[in-house]
Amino acid sequence: MEIPIDFTQITQWSGIFTLFCLLMALLGLIFRWGIRFRLIGITGFMAVLTVGLFGLSLGLFTRTILPGAVRFAVVYDNGANNAVITVQPTVTPDQIEATLRQAANDLYSYGRIGIGGDNQLTVRVRTLIHPEPGLTKPVYLGEVHRALSSRDDDTIDIQVFSDRFAELPTQNNA
Repeated sequence: MEIPIDFTQITQWSGIFTLFCLLMALLGLIFRWGIRFRLIGITGFMAVLTVGLFGLSLGLFTRTILPGAVRFAVVYDNGANNAVITVQPTVTPDQIEATLRQAANDLYSYGRIGIGGDNQLTVRVRTLIHPEPGLTKPVYLGEVHRALSSRDDDTIDIQVFSDRFAELPTQNNA
């Protein structure tokens, strides 16, 4: 469940409260109230909090949603150059391609490192099927390779394993 958070509006209210605290601190200094130094501390804290909220409002959590991509869950991620996602067994090859693009975009991070000198992030997509009761078989449907050195990678290599879709249950059997 995603909770929509509008950091812009929260920043505005925090800025207004910071200005109110500043006004109270100035009044406390002018009239020599006993809590004047506490008001200065509160004002400083609110200023730091407002600056932090402003940074979050700049869009640090923006996410591009690609049309045609289906929901996926990350089932393995070594934090470096390999990840595996899982999807429902009712997907189509077009949905797999869009989902791989989405996963390559979502899982990219500046903190990932290339192990073995290839400097590539590899994301594989799989689904689980049940050929007979009590037996679960993973079926890998595709993979994507992208560079770890650049967010804007134009050389994303997507491979969809079309022959593996024959193993998936049809809509009537699911």
